[in-house]
Amino acid sequence: MPAPRDIIAQRLIRAGGVGHAHASSARVQRTVREEWRQHWTLVLASGVGLSLHTVSTYTLGLVMEPLNAEFGWSRTQISVVSLIPAILMVLFSPLMGAIIDRWGSRRLALPSIVLTGLSLAMISLANGSTAQWMMLWLFYGVVTLGIKVTVWTTAISGAFSAGRGLALGTMLCGAALSQIGVPPLAQWLVDDYGWRTAYVAVALVWTTPALILAMLFLKDPRPAAAKTNETPSAPANAELPGLSVLEALRNAPLMRIAVSTLLTMFIGTAILVHQVPILTDAGVSRGNAALLASLAGLAGIVGKLFTGWMTDRWDASLIGALTLLAPIIAYVNLLYPSGSIVLMMLAMIIIGYTTGAKLQISAYLTAQHAGMRVARRSG
Repeated sequence: MPAPRDIIAQRLIRAGGVGHAHASSARVQRTVREEWRQHWTLVLASGVGLSLHTVSTYTLGLVMEPLNAEFGWSRTQISVVSLIPAILMVLFSPLMGAIIDRWGSRRLALPSIVLTGLSLAMISLANGSTAQWMMLWLFYGVVTLGIKVTVWTTAISGAFSAGRGLALGTMLCGAALSQIGVPPLAQWLVDDYGWRTAYVAVALVWTTPALILAMLFLKDPRPAAAKTNETPSAPANAELPGLSVLEALRNAPLMRIAVSTLLTMFIGTAILVHQVPILTDAGVSRGNAALLASLAGLAGIVGKLFTGWMTDRWDASLIGALTLLAPIIAYVNLLYPSGSIVLMMLAMIIIGYTTGAKLQISAYLTAQHAGMRVARRSG
């Protein structure tokens, strides 16, 4: 049996360990607060910049009716161009990841924001030629590669360490800003001023704050060790942990994640583009359809935050499967409308929630199975 003084010593050691743990936790909390105090403007700029990337999706559905009336185009001819930016994203994401690593987020994002606004405004120049329509969207798809999600996540990851998860989740909520604001804005502009003016005005309204905030606050922070002249624990160009691209291509779970993400993104984008026409076909007025689309944007913010919270606590694969299957309920309700506005609202909330959650789940599972080495290139 240990002597009383040994028991006292052990208790003191344990107490010291607990005290050390509390001190470490307090230091982490202070670090999180300090990071947010220094870089909250970067999160704001990145969120608004990311929202610019999705403006076109929520505008296209509201201009289908006037485009059909003016040019006689079918919905398929009008909406097929939404595939162009998606295909370019799939093809050139690895290249853009390498460019971000070399140039940094700021040097890529600033000219891309300007060109994105210009390309949106140029869509108003459509003259009825389907070839010209395709070329306008091809230009848009190319220039928006410079404001893809990886541009903003790279900047956030460079500035935040202890509070990185919360910062990234908050920044990704920026994608829902356009889903909330664009439908009612575009609907009002189209109805009162015409679809051409709507494209120019939406481009100006969204590009201006994105550019100003990026010019003021978008930085590529150096690692903390470089700022304090300390010796970093690893070289700045050290290889990130995880699978290489070739290894990832041979990894069965990653391929399943890639295929499921690709399919759900294509289907989800198609629904988002056509959501207003689908609702109006079901008897909902254009104004109410735009408001329902905004409601989906609010649900998207909840989807991003709540899904991130759940994946930290439970099986991310199960959460991902349930989240990706949930839209079936909404799609059936939209394809076979009952006329109930409550069910319509429920369908749009489900679509918005899962739209917000898809990117979270894809990024989480990719990093889980492949590590940061592939995740950095796959945004």
